[in-house]
Amino acid sequence: MTQIPTTVDATLELLRGGRYVADRALATVLFLSLRMGRPLFLEGEAGVGKTQIAKVLADQLGRKLIRLQCYEGLDTASAVYEWNYAAQMIEIRAAEAAGDTDRETLVSDVFTERFLIRRPLLQALDPDPAGPPVLLIDELDRADEAFEAYLLEILADNQVTIPELGTIRADAPPIVIVTTNRTREIHDALKRRCLYHWVDYPNFARELEIVRTQVPGASERLSREVVAFVQRLRREGLFKNPGVAETLDWVTALAALDKPALDGETVVDTLGALLKYQDDIARIDPARADRLLEEARAEAAA
Repeated sequence: MTQIPTTVDATLELLRGGRYVADRALATVLFLSLRMGRPLFLEGEAGVGKTQIAKVLADQLGRKLIRLQCYEGLDTASAVYEWNYAAQMIEIRAAEAAGDTDRETLVSDVFTERFLIRRPLLQALDPDPAGPPVLLIDELDRADEAFEAYLLEILADNQVTIPELGTIRADAPPIVIVTTNRTREIHDALKRRCLYHWVDYPNFARELEIVRTQVPGASERLSREVVAFVQRLRREGLFKNPGVAETLDWVTALAALDKPALDGETVVDTLGALLKYQDDIARIDPARADRLLEEARAEAAA
């Protein structure tokens, strides 16, 4: 088990060890989150690397990663806990067959941890020999607002209250990463319990470093031209700008085609690896693609 980093520079190195290229601002807020034991709330466009931070942390620290993928209609039975009703019924029938019909005794027997099914949020409170796990609450904005309210107790006090059983508290708080793509606003009450950071699209230099790190098989010229092209594409007013994940997909696809550099025909033919909406793809017609490519080549060569 790797120890929690003691400096911002050590945090940067920890992330680099997991091939995650972060700027100093992100490394600083992550360091503070780890040192202060506070959840980290990461907001930003889809595909900029928010989820990957939790994965890299778990891997580099040697901790278990517990992921709660949020969605509309998510409830406590899926996220926190539920009772094993089938096993409880068997226990009740067995007790009745044995002549034990005292109701209070039956209730106390079946509402115990033996019949408790632990879902991700409750699992994150369990002790672990490797150390507290990394709890990723991913895309919280997809869940209902009522679910946010339930999270307050967990994020503030590292505990869950189960009416039939009582309060279950973590011996040591998990490392909590909350992500949102900002499809809706998250309530201030939840944000106040977290440290906050907006994960933006990287600049040219950092995105190029990410490409070099993640797709080392791509040529230097191809990597530079792809990054410059994507940087310009994000200024074209598209419905959905490509994220870093799409940049990596595109470079990987072009490398698989053995392309040493970009050309207009290849750009048009492979836009589906970069853009995910037909309206956006239609906007990048051959003439516009050639213009963007010319600008990208000029920047890449600089």
